[in-house]
Amino acid sequence: MLTQEALGAFWTGPVLESNLIVFFTLSGALLLGFLVGYERFYHGRAAGMRTYGLVCMASAALTVIAGYPHEWYGGQVAIGLGADPTRIIQGIVTGIGFLGAGVIMKEGFNISGLTTAASIWAASVTGILVGVGFYLAAILLALLSAFCMVSVPKLSSRLPSRQAIAISLSFARGQEPDEGMIRERMLRNGYEVASGSIVIGLHDGKIEWQFVAVALNKTSGARISALSRELTAVEGIDSFQLSHARN
Repeated sequence: MLTQEALGAFWTGPVLESNLIVFFTLSGALLLGFLVGYERFYHGRAAGMRTYGLVCMASAALTVIAGYPHEWYGGQVAIGLGADPTRIIQGIVTGIGFLGAGVIMKEGFNISGLTTAASIWAASVTGILVGVGFYLAAILLALLSAFCMVSVPKLSSRLPSRQAIAISLSFARGQEPDEGMIRERMLRNGYEVASGSIVIGLHDGKIEWQFVAVALNKTSGARISALSRELTAVEGIDSFQLSHARN
């Protein structure tokens, strides 16, 4: 029977204290995730501050609530519980992992959907917190996730970073690419070819190069439209494709 006492159990002092500890844990995990993600963001990688922040925070949420099983369900867990909640959580996390993988798409050096996948996982953890009765922690996790998704792009745009562009070049038949010339053209436009990113192939008798060009600093990289005009003037290039290499 649903009573006022049963509902009030979810907002008692001990339960709220546990929620407060969870809140500080989530806040710290979010900041540390930002720290690690910024390094990736600065170097032009696909996964950035939002992705790392969401994953780190959601992981911390799952870990920290395991330390307070006596506060789950408002401290009203009956003896002889028919199912193990931790096993249920494991199943949810595994299922959401497959769902998140379905929204991640990779095309050449371009990866999209990483932040969406991380936000789906964070949303699932929010649901788990609600399910075990950590309502305040669930609200805080949802608010921190929304803050991460909305505000971090504005913050990261003001921080030093290096723009990354995925470049595909197709050379005319019989044309031998000059790596030194390509690197010089990139430097002229404020970019350097990322170490170890060059992929060389042959298609229909034409040599094809794919690589990632990373700006020397936040302001040095030319606009993608200007870079396309530069490549149009290069003798021997039959066709090319440029795209931003972030998610």
